[in-house]
Amino acid sequence: MTTLIEAPPTDADGLLPSKKKSSGGGLGQYILIRFLLIFPTIFILVTLVFFLMRITGDPITAAMGGRLPPEQLAERIAAAGYDRPILVQYFEYLGHLLTGNFGTTLSDNRQVTEMLTTYGSATLELTINALLVALLVGIPLGMIAAYRRDHAPDAVLRVFAIVCYGTPVFFAGMLLKLTFAVWLGWLPVAGRAKTSSELELTSLQSPTGIYWLDAIRSGNMAALGDVMAHAVLPAVALGLLTAGIFLRLVRTNVIGTLGRDYVEAGRSRGVSEFRLVTKHAYKPALIPIITVMGLQIAVMLGGAVLTETTFEWKGLGFQLATYLTARDFVAVQGIVVLLAVIVAVTNFIVDIVAALIDPRVRY
Repeated sequence: MTTLIEAPPTDADGLLPSKKKSSGGGLGQYILIRFLLIFPTIFILVTLVFFLMRITGDPITAAMGGRLPPEQLAERIAAAGYDRPILVQYFEYLGHLLTGNFGTTLSDNRQVTEMLTTYGSATLELTINALLVALLVGIPLGMIAAYRRDHAPDAVLRVFAIVCYGTPVFFAGMLLKLTFAVWLGWLPVAGRAKTSSELELTSLQSPTGIYWLDAIRSGNMAALGDVMAHAVLPAVALGLLTAGIFLRLVRTNVIGTLGRDYVEAGRSRGVSEFRLVTKHAYKPALIPIITVMGLQIAVMLGGAVLTETTFEWKGLGFQLATYLTARDFVAVQGIVVLLAVIVAVTNFIVDIVAALIDPRVRY
């Protein structure tokens, strides 16, 4: 006698109720976990920066050693509290960070928080400009390389990507300055804008510190043109570093997508290869770009130090090099901590965007 086993009930979509229920909270749980991971990441980075800075001794000795008599140096060390046990200083530093107090710089006696807000907008502007260059150069060229794969344009573009990624930022910056500023005279050599433009933009009510945005808000087209002219070379020098990575990613993923069944079906119906690349294959290829964008923000912030120094772009990277030369570890510590926070938050945002675009990321 055969016993019939009744199949479990399914919903209208043909899914088991338990399975559908188990997948329901995937996105919310993913966002919560990624958000909570920000705090231990920042904590670890802050701890590493603090103790690495203290390996060479206290900041007062590092900044003023050799320029003050031993008695005055000892007085300053005691007044600043750097003669106390290292763990006491560490927990006090953490307490100050929680209240937004990054300390006072040793070389120019200014609040680190004020310095960060003053120069942080310049670094943000440079990073946005460079990211736009990377996307506008890397994605179209990657699609061209995939469309002309295994032909001369593909080979040339692959070499171009390797050169972009392998060329040091400062060297690329010097070549661009020499070619377009010195020899051709098309673009400014250095700086964020002319002095007159800077005065106009900084005198605005509630300026953002991002010059092209302030120029657009105020309707000052002359200042906007001047700002954009100064921004071209630094943005290209920093953006090409990431453009090479985007180019290779887009090429590889578009070629992989072109081999899938739905693309082969379109090809069998007579759809042109160009249309397959531009209408069907490029969208799935953008998901890896979004995924690695958070990592590339960190690369750009690291490259901003060399880029800003090369082009005298007065941002956090330029100030970091200045404070390192002055051995002002309090200021250096504040800048590095802020950059770490920016990288952690950026990666969180990128992870959420990637999860919204591709549900497979959540599981």
